[in-house]
Amino acid sequence: MTKPETVVHNPLMWADVPDVDVIRVGDIFYMVSTSMHSMPGCPIMKSKDLAHWELVSYVFDTFEDTPGHNLLDGKGVYGQGSWAASLRYHKGTFYVCFNCNDTHQFYVYRTKDIENGPWERTVFQEFFHDPALFFDDDDRVYVIYGGGSIHIAELTEDLRAVKPDGIRQLLMETETEGISLRCEGGHAYKINGMYYLFYIEWPNTGSCMRREICYRSTSLLGPYERRIVLEDDMGYHNKGVAQGAIFDLPDGSWCSMLFQDHDAVGRIPYLLPLRWEEDWPVLGYNGKVPESFTVPLKTCEGKPLVISDDFNHTENRLALNWQWNHNPENSLWSFTERPGYLRLHTGISAESVLMAKNTLTQRTEGPRCTAEVKLSLSGLKPGERAGLIALQSHFGTVGIRMEKDGCFLTMCVNNGSGGEKEEEEIPWKQNEVYLKIAFDFTDSRDIAEFYYSEDGEEWCSIGRPLKMLYTLDHFMGYRIGLYAYAVPGAEKPAGYADFSGFRYARKDSEE
Repeated sequence: MTKPETVVHNPLMWADVPDVDVIRVGDIFYMVSTSMHSMPGCPIMKSKDLAHWELVSYVFDTFEDTPGHNLLDGKGVYGQGSWAASLRYHKGTFYVCFNCNDTHQFYVYRTKDIENGPWERTVFQEFFHDPALFFDDDDRVYVIYGGGSIHIAELTEDLRAVKPDGIRQLLMETETEGISLRCEGGHAYKINGMYYLFYIEWPNTGSCMRREICYRSTSLLGPYERRIVLEDDMGYHNKGVAQGAIFDLPDGSWCSMLFQDHDAVGRIPYLLPLRWEEDWPVLGYNGKVPESFTVPLKTCEGKPLVISDDFNHTENRLALNWQWNHNPENSLWSFTERPGYLRLHTGISAESVLMAKNTLTQRTEGPRCTAEVKLSLSGLKPGERAGLIALQSHFGTVGIRMEKDGCFLTMCVNNGSGGEKEEEEIPWKQNEVYLKIAFDFTDSRDIAEFYYSEDGEEWCSIGRPLKMLYTLDHFMGYRIGLYAYAVPGAEKPAGYADFSGFRYARKDSEE
């Protein structure tokens, strides 16, 4: 009988899916990823063959109702929010825990049904940097956390508090000599009686490439011995593949899921084979990340990470692939007010597109991709803006600026302080316009180009190409966004923008 086999190609997804954690429950693999300021948050993906994944749920729709999360403080929580979630399954319950970098609190979510919820949460007045949730064989539960200095705190059995009389101490100091970024991004396991802690580290000597580190001990509290288990960039600009999970397959073999910085498109995941030698993990082949390899699993199709959408929905429910930029105002958007359209009301004013409520986003993908949409202008009023954005701190937009003296098609970039700087404007007389952005991430070219059309067939460029930059104030790869907002002092009552026929295409070839 032929054994099942699936070919895995790296990168696994050429899109921003950072800080991955993966578990296996039966024959299904589940993965969680960082979502920061995007809502809903903590996306859950699943796979049966490790090569094909699909979004199945989120841990929360929103998790804090603050001026920052609601984009009402003039700053937002860009690059903050939920970071580096840890995913575990224990005695019939799924757990996800993470820190929120703006509230400085630790959150534990739990559910019996990871794909459908509901999720129950506990909030700790603690800050456990890059937490690794760990259940020991005796059912005692810990969070192992920190950067450089690694600490351990024991939680109560129900994971609702720090255990008052439990273990809480410094676990170890990680390497300092020749290191610019000491160990962080931890994942904790117990395998065959041995405790393993995995971290990312960034040396400033030798290759100066981020690398994967493993610490191991026969005792939870140490002492731990250390080994570099992967130091490889696949020939990509000295950007090491590191930080993530290890997990076993049903046949007893092992894999690891890590990620790599890919500049403007974000941090993208890779799957590696893992074997054991003298109780140490050995990642990849001959110290390298393979471009492809086989896993002993039957091939099962997944679903696209980024999708087209005709917006022809009978209820106000978004496809899982869409996320809002910060908390949405749900009274200000609709599929049902005008069937076949996404209507975005401009009911809350903003100083710039970065502060606009209800910007609806999806990821971009490499090597190249395009997104286009039709915008109907009849509902827009003077002082309102709507269009398509390449969203990061260093953004670019193509869209409509409505004024009392007319309507203008514009291409804008960040003016250096978060506002829009117009690169080109064109008077616009029609009631509709087609908008398009083409993204090229090939070999970190990182160029976005902006287009418009009267009919969706013949396209004209506008403005200038945008050199996309991955900046840490957003800490997220570029996103495609649909926006509509009013500037302060805009005409009242507020208007709206109608979007239809969102079309997305990815080009796998780098040519």
